[in-house]
Amino acid sequence: MTSTENTHGSLTVIELVISPKNGPALHTHQREDEVWFVLEGDFRFKAGDEMFRVSAGGLAFGPRGTPHAFQNVGGSPARLLIITAPSGAERLFEDYAKLLPGPVDPQALADIARANWVEFVGPQLKVSDPL
Repeated sequence: MTSTENTHGSLTVIELVISPKNGPALHTHQREDEVWFVLEGDFRFKAGDEMFRVSAGGLAFGPRGTPHAFQNVGGSPARLLIITAPSGAERLFEDYAKLLPGPVDPQALADIARANWVEFVGPQLKVSDPL
């Protein structure tokens, strides 16, 4: 992971492994623009009112202030490289990891998100837009 500390605040780079049919709830970043690079697998992304699919080697963009979400639409784990600018998004993942293992209280997650300039504004795509 590339973080705030080693980029002097310019960007964060995080690699995630997303389980099949999974992804985050619809959310908005108040500070960061976000680029998604699909390393492995097939994803669908929602940014604002647009829904699009991206496969390995493809990119998608979610500008700050735009509600967005993504979902691994494949049958096996998929890898996604997330780049945010400016940096700081790694703090959300670090704070979230402190809630694990076990079930995560939705209010605790919402509080962590808000503390990191992110607001959940809707359900996961698998709930709002089933395949």
